[in-house]
Amino acid sequence: MRAVRWSIAIVVAAGVCWLFPLFHVVTMNTAMAKKVAATFNAAQFAETFWTKQLPASLDKTVKADVLLSAIHGDAATAKKKFSRSVGLSEGYFYFVSGSGRVVAVSGDEVSVAVTDGSTNAEVSLQTGLVFGNALRDGMGLLNASDYPNSQDFNDISAALNHIVETRVLPKLREQAKVGAEINFVGCAEVDDESTDLKPLKAIPIQTKTE
Repeated sequence: MRAVRWSIAIVVAAGVCWLFPLFHVVTMNTAMAKKVAATFNAAQFAETFWTKQLPASLDKTVKADVLLSAIHGDAATAKKKFSRSVGLSEGYFYFVSGSGRVVAVSGDEVSVAVTDGSTNAEVSLQTGLVFGNALRDGMGLLNASDYPNSQDFNDISAALNHIVETRVLPKLREQAKVGAEINFVGCAEVDDESTDLKPLKAIPIQTKTE
């Protein structure tokens, strides 16, 4: 009887282990494939954001002529009304759109007069290499709290910068000519009001020249 009971116990234990295994044996290729699938793909995320979420959010911009008028009147009031900041940083951002006339073109910027009758550079569209987090943070559409892994959030910033460098800036540098009319959307990061506001320096997100 004892042998029968042991046999039954072994069979039952074997059945439990078969239904609820303590571990799984997988091939190295399968394990690596699962790891890659679980890794955050910043480039893919940025592409989806750029083509779907961003176009639907352009109504969140402040018009450049309105913003510039407010800045010239009282920069502190303009900051309070139209800007956004991130964390404890003293810098802040404007998500801005507008149109104007190209008054100067150099190797790293396209200068635009925005207000009627102006011949001075009021907005400077930056055309050099894109660094920092102005694009990611300036639009106000992405929140760090949604990404527990801070590296993922930083990778999003780099991916957005790359999109602008490879898609937006080459076209802008090619088409921007003095005297051309231009429509633009961009993000301006203000770290030093004495240099970043007059003209307003912005990284372009969308541009169209006429």
